[in-house]
Amino acid sequence: MKYQVSRVLAGPFLHLLWRPEITGGEHIPQAGGAIIASNHLSIVDSVFLPLMLSRPLTFAAKSEYFTGRRPSHLFAGAYLRATRQLSVDRDTARAAQDMLDAALGLLKAGELFGIYPEGTRSPDGRLYRGRTGVGWLALASGLPVVPVAMLGTDRVLPPGHTVPGLHKVRIRVGEPMTFEVYQGERSAAKARRAITDEVMKAIQVLSGQEYVPIYASVRKAELNGGSGKARS
Repeated sequence: MKYQVSRVLAGPFLHLLWRPEITGGEHIPQAGGAIIASNHLSIVDSVFLPLMLSRPLTFAAKSEYFTGRRPSHLFAGAYLRATRQLSVDRDTARAAQDMLDAALGLLKAGELFGIYPEGTRSPDGRLYRGRTGVGWLALASGLPVVPVAMLGTDRVLPPGHTVPGLHKVRIRVGEPMTFEVYQGERSAAKARRAITDEVMKAIQVLSGQEYVPIYASVRKAELNGGSGKARS
């Protein structure tokens, strides 16, 4: 109920200012669990995508979005809390697996779960190598992965900005992808990587972004003068 109330209250405001539109929405299953895998350009991706779907969608978002005091965090955090998004403390050692376990529970309960395979926002608008959590979820749940491309959200609220700008938001949804062929694969790690790479390719086709075969976190660390961790 709280989710629907939030959509009713925030929906007209967001539609009026940013005129979001979605194509391919019919590819979202009308019932049952599914993994919604999207590129990640801005904190507001997690605002606009749930708004434009006819079913509730749960994302995992870093805890700073819920507790931060910056104007962008206050706006997004209020919406994320109202729409039942998961708060994840990325500083804990088990944070990633705890998030995946919680997501698997939602999927098995027949819900939609959204994931950003890049693991963090793109630092420059390009599409980066995916983390294999989406592959883990696909194998563990046996459910389809629906690729999604967010367009324009990086111009609504670019990384580092606090005040949203007015720019049209577009969402493109691709056909569901199934991965039964990888069930029983001898190397689970290779299966997770293969699935993730297929999903990222589908997202890239939808978004038209340039693909960069390194992790976004590594690129961010390079930009900040450090070095990123090249995990799976």
